[in-house]
Amino acid sequence: MGLFYGITFDFMLFKTQKMKFLKIIVLLLIGLVVSQCVTVRKLQDLSSFEIGEAFYKEDQSGISLYIPVKAYPKHIVMDSVYFHGKQTKLEVKNGEILIGQFKPVFIQKPDIIMSNEPYAEYGNQIPKLPKKIPFKLKEDECIISYKKNSTVKYFKISGIIKK
Repeated sequence: MGLFYGITFDFMLFKTQKMKFLKIIVLLLIGLVVSQCVTVRKLQDLSSFEIGEAFYKEDQSGISLYIPVKAYPKHIVMDSVYFHGKQTKLEVKNGEILIGQFKPVFIQKPDIIMSNEPYAEYGNQIPKLPKKIPFKLKEDECIISYKKNSTVKYFKISGIIKK
């Protein structure tokens, strides 16, 4: 009987060690998968072209951000700009200036139909939440996203002046 209990004990010890090993392997695999899923937005050193003094104007129609470009290579495609907690597409004017137009968001609550009939509420729209930008910026900073050789890159501009 003692031998039987000894074998059972050793088997149980082996089983618990095997379970610990499997738990460690599973946790390592989960960590590896999660770390690969995180997209890293690395800011680039933008030596491809020169940027002048950036400024913005603010009025009833929104914020207009102007970024003068002294030398603009044709193989770079400008995409978006992040500024004051918002994002918008960049326009290139004459290859010399980048413009981002941030329109104001007027919060107007849409009419919502409330009824005990499920079909009466069919036309209700889902409220749209504002997107959070993936960067923490100061009041005088913006980030430009651009594509170079089909790779999205980001560049930070500081010292933007309000005019």
